[in-house]
Amino acid sequence: MRDPESISVNEDARLIPVWSIVVAIAAFVLVEYYFWMLLPEHQHHVPPLGLRVYFNLSCGLLAALYFLMVGYVSKDAPRRAMSARFWIVICLVMPGGIGAVLYFLLRQPEVSRCPSCSTHVQNDFHFCPQCNYQLTASCGTCFRTVRATDQYCTRCGHQLDRDNMPARLRRLSE
Repeated sequence: MRDPESISVNEDARLIPVWSIVVAIAAFVLVEYYFWMLLPEHQHHVPPLGLRVYFNLSCGLLAALYFLMVGYVSKDAPRRAMSARFWIVICLVMPGGIGAVLYFLLRQPEVSRCPSCSTHVQNDFHFCPQCNYQLTASCGTCFRTVRATDQYCTRCGHQLDRDNMPARLRRLSE
């Protein structure tokens, strides 16, 4: 598994890099310059001012949003042990934001480390695949995630106090 870049949950606001913000501002300014300065010189019939303002601002904001999304993908993909270069290329090549939609549909869950052996594990794993360390509380019958404070499994009704829950998970429930 690739080595994921670690960005804590509190740093989600920093997932859009500065270069992406600068490029988004430049794209917005260039689109507005084109629509307000260059395009009217080549038009025979100029649309009403309200319609021009609406379309010009919409196109500028869409261009800026496109580059902000590429910046977000460049920071979010490494957190999920995915190739940032591959997804940036997909976002740039696929027109109309289809690449970003594909990214959000196909992205992997975030990756963390096992506290016992430091192996990279997905956040939805119950046990570490390398050392069999129990990462989260789970039902002994259906193996679904349960809260450490639950007495019974919400899926199958199994009585959880019969399971051999590790002491560190028992401490959380007390």
